[in-house]
Amino acid sequence: MQSYEISADILRGAIELEATAHGVLPHRLPAWARLQCPDPQLAMVEAQPAGVRLVFRSAATVIELDTLRTKRAYAGTPPRPDGIYDLLVDGKLAAQASVAGGNVLFIDMSAGTMKAEPGPVGTLRFAGLPARAKNIEIWLPHNETTEIVALRSDAPIAPVAADGRKVWLHHGSSISHGSDAASPSTTWPALAASLSGLELINLGLGGSALLDPFVARVMRDTPADLISLKIGINVVNTDLMRLRAFGPAVHGFIETIREGHPDTPLLIMSPILCPMHEDTPGPSLIDMSGLSLGQLRFRAAGNPAERAAGKLTLNMIRDELQRIVTQRAIDDPHLSYLDGRELYGAADAEELPLPDNLHPDAVTHRRIGERFAQLAFKMQ
Repeated sequence: MQSYEISADILRGAIELEATAHGVLPHRLPAWARLQCPDPQLAMVEAQPAGVRLVFRSAATVIELDTLRTKRAYAGTPPRPDGIYDLLVDGKLAAQASVAGGNVLFIDMSAGTMKAEPGPVGTLRFAGLPARAKNIEIWLPHNETTEIVALRSDAPIAPVAADGRKVWLHHGSSISHGSDAASPSTTWPALAASLSGLELINLGLGGSALLDPFVARVMRDTPADLISLKIGINVVNTDLMRLRAFGPAVHGFIETIREGHPDTPLLIMSPILCPMHEDTPGPSLIDMSGLSLGQLRFRAAGNPAERAAGKLTLNMIRDELQRIVTQRAIDDPHLSYLDGRELYGAADAEELPLPDNLHPDAVTHRRIGERFAQLAFKMQ
């Protein structure tokens, strides 16, 4: 077996690589941006490699990958399933595996605390691969922080030359991040990118799509051919801002991106249907009655009467986003709007309700990805 250095020429979807005591940690926000926000939630999710994958060409029949994962465990709920690694051969799923060992991050959502417990490095082994030259992708778990320690194979590997595919840069909430998707290559953005033949950079940040200026600057400085923003659910469920602040924040976010991408197609997406927050403001809180039964569910804790004071609901956000895009599109012909309910609406909620009242399941991720590919990429 031959060992290979983990470098940017074989790792896609990451914004920055950090050298650690164990190996390499992919980040989806650069160090300067991380320094501007000490929020532990953001630190956790930006280091979870949603959309990040190793890509190389090789005739190898055996590949080994040593990684150090950090898995989440939530107080009062059943253990979360292990993160999945997807192995694709020439674009088709060929194998899946999980890694043992690793660190555990214990999270008590009711107390707002986190505690880490260290663990050992684990090894993945993919064997029986076709003995021919082929493109290999290893998608890292979208929901586990993953330090890549070592890569080995029984035949030489080489970077895959650029094939001219357009780069799609997307920012959104935990749904874009991939919460409750079956595996990293089946989150809705990964599916939409695959169906559309695009190269994905996923800046979906669970709980953290909050119109942060540093995220806009990262997007401004990241090369891309298509850009999309899914805005709204985190602003509501964190009860972060009122209507007065929301509109100017959206304008500012768009204008920052436009500094680096003046003519790039830019799609503004409103939230998918979330019945509990359609007309009820945030915050979203844990449903303690469900937690006592070992089920993690959320409830809307705001008061609909507070809309008069500017507390935001999803319907208010959709109206404001559409107004802003309509206004700006007069001078920006490459700006467009998509109502998220076209991806998941009332009929879908009847058939496929959100299991925890907030996040779609694996089947719904596939539906959203397929619809997004059909609807959104008409802007190309």
